[in-house]
Amino acid sequence: MLGGARRGNFFVSTGSCDSVRRYVFYETSKNDHGLAHDPIKSCVVPRPIGWISSVSAAGVVNLAPYSFFNLVATNPTFVMYSSCGRTAHGAKDTLTNIEQTGEFVVNMATWDQREPMLASSASLPPDVDEFSVAGLEPLPSRLVKPPRVAGAPVHLECVHHQTLELPPSVDGRNTVVFGRVVGVHIDDRMIENGKLDVRKVSPIARLGYFEYARVEHVFTMQLPRRPIG
Repeated sequence: MLGGARRGNFFVSTGSCDSVRRYVFYETSKNDHGLAHDPIKSCVVPRPIGWISSVSAAGVVNLAPYSFFNLVATNPTFVMYSSCGRTAHGAKDTLTNIEQTGEFVVNMATWDQREPMLASSASLPPDVDEFSVAGLEPLPSRLVKPPRVAGAPVHLECVHHQTLELPPSVDGRNTVVFGRVVGVHIDDRMIENGKLDVRKVSPIARLGYFEYARVEHVFTMQLPRRPIG
């Protein structure tokens, strides 16, 4: 039998074995975890970083990293990222640019470019080019207008498919943006035996708080075979 009891912020869980585990439990609507820092972003980790370049309707280039990002479909291929909150001048520039122009590029963030990636996360006015601020070189894309980040090993050229509105927060819009990937660039030096070698790429991912992870160790597990008949 499984059982347990609430004791303050802890839920003491007892199972069929002799061990007893204590879990911090809280309701997200109350955020009453009692911890020094909000743990929720450490509960879903590691999160890949979508380093997104876009261009405003006025032609100003923007670059910003988003850790609420992932690949969500293939054939056709789609990616998503979530834009939460706002800046001092209103909606975030990436969201505004994508909705106005319909295009963006996802650049893979790596260990080698961790500092420029962080520099591009600064909240800057919409007329500021983050490529220049971060000391990055733009590369022309093939199918869309926003430039790619030179030095990034992978670029995904995307067209805006849909913006899904979530219930807004006190900080502004909560959105999920879906983009259809129309073109892919891969640095051929990162390909080994016909595969993209992530150990050569050394991508970084976001954890909670101010913590990041670097992919260094890779292991393989085979999927179980489906029974025949």
